[in-house]
Amino acid sequence: MPTISRKGILTPESPIRKLVPYAEAAEKRGIHIYHLNIGQPDIKTPQVALDAVKNNDIEILSYSTSNGSESYRDKLADYYSRNKINVSKDDILVTTGASEALLFTIACITDPHDEIIIPEPFYANYNSFAIAGGINVVPITTTIEEEFALPNISEFEKVITNKTKAILICNPGNPTGVVYSKKDINQLKELALKYDLFLIADEVYREFVYDDEVHYSILSEDGMDQHAIMIDSISKRFSMCGARIGCVVSKNKELLFTIMKMAQSRLSPPTYAQLAAEAALDTPPSYFEAVVKEYTERRDVLYKALYAIEGVTVFKPKGAFYCIASLPVEDTDIFAKWLLEEYSDNGETVMVAPASGFYTSEHIGKKQIRIAYVLNQKNLVRAVEILAKALKAYQSK
Repeated sequence: MPTISRKGILTPESPIRKLVPYAEAAEKRGIHIYHLNIGQPDIKTPQVALDAVKNNDIEILSYSTSNGSESYRDKLADYYSRNKINVSKDDILVTTGASEALLFTIACITDPHDEIIIPEPFYANYNSFAIAGGINVVPITTTIEEEFALPNISEFEKVITNKTKAILICNPGNPTGVVYSKKDINQLKELALKYDLFLIADEVYREFVYDDEVHYSILSEDGMDQHAIMIDSISKRFSMCGARIGCVVSKNKELLFTIMKMAQSRLSPPTYAQLAAEAALDTPPSYFEAVVKEYTERRDVLYKALYAIEGVTVFKPKGAFYCIASLPVEDTDIFAKWLLEEYSDNGETVMVAPASGFYTSEHIGKKQIRIAYVLNQKNLVRAVEILAKALKAYQSK
């Protein structure tokens, strides 16, 4: 009988999506589910982006260039300039979502058995992409008690070896909501330069920062032209997850040339989606002001409701639209499944993402969940009410 590859077997299920069969079964039983598990915003996509797809005179839906259309990359460069990131269209390679950008980047900077250092908990797909390339993730653990702050740089130095190729961060952070300061970024820069490493920053949540926090890009640092790699996407910024348009941004020409070879092998990013993405860049600043205000209010409502539940520990996020909460249960994988299979309150339940899937260190995060506050405030309040009742019922089982 043919066998599956070792890397295929080792690739973990998504902590965000692995419970979908249980949710589908619950819905077939007539249960209404509040989805707190996935970062699919309910914010309306900018109309200008939708109109660009609806109203065009394209007669042949042809390939674009492999690195993305020149007009889109030009407008992206202008967008970055407005955000104090000085790059040109030639520093940008358009990808099919940030996922492809990360996959290409990791493949082009590592060989099998190389290592990438990542503060954990981290976006689960980082681990999947690493396994696909046969490389090892070396975690630096951050804790909810210390608000997921970046550990002392000495903790990074302890794990750097001759196999270490890069440090990867998400800023603002998924799943934690942490926002790294200019000091944090500067320390990571010095580390990358000292040990000649790539510093990769997933910056897809750039606009979503709260409480007077400021997002600071690694591409704003001087002296990092050969070391800094930014990963970006329109998915969350413009509530366009289904468009699947991302990019790699770097001044390292050898890196972009290497990634371009992979981009050529997949031909091109989707043409209609690039049209929508290009148009979306004309969205006025007022759009983001309204969106950030809404997410701030949702975050505050969610935090207050979770904080009030006995036995729950929660960090108040500073960015993105996720938070990690520690629950008074032994294993949130089992609890999350139970919520969908056995529990309901007036015909309703909640779906959460067990946080153990955002760690690679064993036995860490077993009591935690990630919540995406992408529901309206009324539904968030109701979802946490159900969660509180469910915890009482679960503990008395």
